Amino acid sequence: MQGMIHEECGVFGIWQETDSDLARLVYHGLTALQHRGQEAAGIAVNSDRIIRYHKGLGLVHEVFDDAELDKLGKGNIAVGHVRYSTSGSNSVMNSQPMVVKHVKGQLALCHNGNLTNSYELRRSLELSGCIFQTTSDTEVISYLITRNRLTTPSIEAAVGRTMDELKGAYSLVMTSPAKLIGCRDPYGLRPLCMGKTDEGAYVLASESCALDAVGAVLIRELEPGEIVIIDKDGVRSIKDHCAKKPHSLCVFEYIYFARPDSVIEGVSVHEARRRAGAFLAEEHPCDADMVMGVPDSGIDAAMGYAEATGIPYGMGLVKNKYIGRTFIAPDQDSRNKLVRLKLNTIDSAIKGKRIVLIDDSIVRGTTSARIVKLIRQAGAKEVHMRISAPPFLFPCYYGTDVDSKNSLIANGHSIEDIAKMIDVDSLGFLSVENALRLAGDNAEVCAACFNGDYPAGAPQVAEKERFE
Repeated sequence: MQGMIHEECGVFGIWQETDSDLARLVYHGLTALQHRGQEAAGIAVNSDRIIRYHKGLGLVHEVFDDAELDKLGKGNIAVGHVRYSTSGSNSVMNSQPMVVKHVKGQLALCHNGNLTNSYELRRSLELSGCIFQTTSDTEVISYLITRNRLTTPSIEAAVGRTMDELKGAYSLVMTSPAKLIGCRDPYGLRPLCMGKTDEGAYVLASESCALDAVGAVLIRELEPGEIVIIDKDGVRSIKDHCAKKPHSLCVFEYIYFARPDSVIEGVSVHEARRRAGAFLAEEHPCDADMVMGVPDSGIDAAMGYAEATGIPYGMGLVKNKYIGRTFIAPDQDSRNKLVRLKLNTIDSAIKGKRIVLIDDSIVRGTTSARIVKLIRQAGAKEVHMRISAPPFLFPCYYGTDVDSKNSLIANGHSIEDIAKMIDVDSLGFLSVENALRLAGDNAEVCAACFNGDYPAGAPQVAEKERFE
């Protein structure tokens, strides 16, 4: 829907000793990560150094059916990706895994994040003779890895040398001819965890909920800057890039991106969101009859607000889960109808009541205004909106689709102005100070979109479609 923050991407990889039907396990893992990207999906299976892959536009179940999964065959390594485009347009050519053939064999690469120096790197590669087939920064990474592989003793050494050249946010999962490899950028801006199944398969995934989907148990998070290699010799890691930069996990993982049943860096996402609601209750109390959350990511914070205030929690909005997020409404009238299609009110729960409405963010304000209108039409006496994130004041360059100050309603408008624009009786945002505490009082997180403090710097050229 227009006016909402979009997700980044989700990555998944699995290794086991013998060939089996890994494509379906990756399918299950990607389905668990579907909330991170709905534009495209892809799976690559490595069988005896031969990589077969399929990818396409749409949700996981739209891209893959039994016939496509069967075509991928059996293998002992597989990787997968769900995409929301933060660099490059939404097209099949930009979907992942990015599969390349080079003199040392094939490589299938999956990327979550956004580079801040991709423009400069791509320009340098083009001047050296590289020809690009896509407009995604992931292809830049694949070129660097394959080029560095020519002068390094192993694929993991090539990845390490490539990390010396990359700036910005990236969690990578890839299969070389014989290895499953994962790595995180030195700031740890994007999450990546490792698990193991009862059958002995190792799994890498953006979130622990994807491990659960394939019966794997969480072992640990990869450290910022760490490279993990999984092959027939077991699991080993390279930590040459660890502890070189301040740890800066994106705080929006806890506010919105991650699924509430995930655990990220030892912190339950569900509990972090309940904590956000409790902070909101402390900062912005309200006399009301019911607290309700906007499905899905506002629900946990609404529960926390209700518990902290003693105001009853109730369900006043119902979400139609069968409307894909990739649905594009071509005009304003269609977008207004889409809100009613995706969200509907329970009028009997709302009529005559003073409502505290909890949502995770306000970007442009258009979606919030439509939701408030629905609630008022259902007969709410008052609508008090509380946002479990601070106001968006700055673009995000690390994998969130917020690339212009001009699109942010909080730039140039006071909170009182925004309240009038979306037609609420009062409006309160979470403070930046408490946002930094969502993962614990001593958590190290990035909140650049709220405070303008960019740990990994800002790009010279930032437009999403800068390579088009």
